[in-house]
Amino acid sequence: MPAGFTKSFADRLNAIYHVEVKEAEDEDSVLPGRVLIAPGNLHILLKRSGARYYVEVKNWPLVGRHKPAINVSFNSAAQYAGNNLIGIILIGMGCEGADGMKQMRDAGAINITQDEKSCVVYGMPKAAVENNAVDHILPLAAIAGKVMTLVEN
Repeated sequence: MPAGFTKSFADRLNAIYHVEVKEAEDEDSVLPGRVLIAPGNLHILLKRSGARYYVEVKNWPLVGRHKPAINVSFNSAAQYAGNNLIGIILIGMGCEGADGMKQMRDAGAINITQDEKSCVVYGMPKAAVENNAVDHILPLAAIAGKVMTLVEN
């Protein structure tokens, strides 16, 4: 998402959903009921200090032609949260996220991707599946229910 768009996008989502949605800022805590969106043209990393998870926002170079790049986020999540993670890749072009999702799975995360039938563009989910980075391949409509089942157990 481009710089300048993500703040208004987050504000709009925040106004219509029952969770807090905001454009991420350095040191924002990761909390239940909060959605943090990477600022346009910046990377977002997950960090941990004791029991507190938080994000760092970095103006690093493009990674695989992307900024923000989900592989940057997924790699830091694997490092700091490991088996406390549920990773999800939905519709998208290319292979962005497949390597980071594999890092997360290797660190103990449970990963989900959207199935080909419910995707308009199956590039990113397909790359994650081919990278052996996925535990569950589900129709879009079934993903939220699966996440709820996983967090309740």
